[in-house]
Amino acid sequence: MSKRPWNFPFHLLATEVSQLPSRYSDCALRSCFMAYLPPHKRHSNDMEKPSPTAELLAPLFNRKLDLRASGRKVDRSGRIIYADQARHKWFIIGDSDDDNLFPSCVRLEPIALRANEHRMGEKHLALVYSNVSQGNKEEEEVVIEPWASIVVKLLPDILSSIEHIKNEINQDEEVKLTLVARIGKVIFHGTSEFDSNKLPTRAVMGQLKRSFRTNVSETYIENIRDKVIPLIGVKFEEEKDTYHIKLSDAEHPHVTLTCKCTALPESNKLKLYKVELNPVRHMVADISCLKQNVDMRVMTFSKKTVGKLTDDEMEDILDLINSAILDKDVKGGLRWPLGKASSGDRFKVVGAWHTVSQSYVNPFVRIKLRNADRYDFKTLVGEVSKEVTFKMKRLTSELLREKPEVDVIPDMLNDNLKLFWNNFVCSATCSSP
Repeated sequence: MSKRPWNFPFHLLATEVSQLPSRYSDCALRSCFMAYLPPHKRHSNDMEKPSPTAELLAPLFNRKLDLRASGRKVDRSGRIIYADQARHKWFIIGDSDDDNLFPSCVRLEPIALRANEHRMGEKHLALVYSNVSQGNKEEEEVVIEPWASIVVKLLPDILSSIEHIKNEINQDEEVKLTLVARIGKVIFHGTSEFDSNKLPTRAVMGQLKRSFRTNVSETYIENIRDKVIPLIGVKFEEEKDTYHIKLSDAEHPHVTLTCKCTALPESNKLKLYKVELNPVRHMVADISCLKQNVDMRVMTFSKKTVGKLTDDEMEDILDLINSAILDKDVKGGLRWPLGKASSGDRFKVVGAWHTVSQSYVNPFVRIKLRNADRYDFKTLVGEVSKEVTFKMKRLTSELLREKPEVDVIPDMLNDNLKLFWNNFVCSATCSSP
């Protein structure tokens, strides 16, 4: 009989039998005396890897973190901050320009997610368009230009958010604006008792929480890389292999510092090249695209690079970075020896990301295809995802001008969203994410 590899409190033991090593064949034994396999090691289906060492349990000792925002709205993870005047909206694009009208052929249906994306007691639902066209030409042409409808709904919110960002930039030149569109799926979270057979209405949807899942399939990524990229006239710019170390700051509880690093293979260490504050979201619009396999998000957000750090602050941060051990077999690609995931009483590691991205650009847009491997030390949850981001370069520059040409902005936004819809949203019809 195999023994547990270390002593660990029973209330923290994993209870998912499907995650257990095959060597525990007896069901009773598996449920009562199973070896705990922490999420930090659940990286693949290879369950015969050596049991994790105490070094990997370091995140358990760094879970207490005050994430209450001061002056800005922050989510419970501390990774996402919304500006005071932020606008967050959701609407549908499909059979009608009236997003208050839900067609009878639209249903809320359960959607399959990975195990680590589920929360206890919740159903995960998505809007599904179940109508089969009967060849009615008028029906098929109800929505001729969906991107034009999106422009009408979003332009006032985008312009308003830009004004707030301009004020922020005028006060601090380190602040940078990004206007993006993203591919994914709008997910609705309901309790286990929620009746998914209910017809979608504003009242029904109001009972549910909402999130946006950015993960797409490898098939979709290949289609974008092989077919869309050459078609729209963007050229390869660069590939980046980046490690992101997320740090909490005890002196600023609402702040998460992101230390961006490159790997030094010869020494198996990291080299710091940038420190950033949390991105701040100013406008987020989630759009359910009823007749497509994917949905979309349009978002404006700002980032600030930390330019000045004291010698003591830099010493503490570099101590954490230099203590990191590159390990491809753990979530996030990084781990810390026991007791080394904090520096003094101020900085603590609260997350680790490893991202590999390819950028493609032309004078108007930048396309980023990214593989992201993330681990949150606070929630002990990891995820691996493939993501597509469409950055509107030229439009962003125009919006940030002191006196932008107001008349051309709607046309520029229309052109960007038309390009995005035709080549990224509709591309999913042949490669479902």
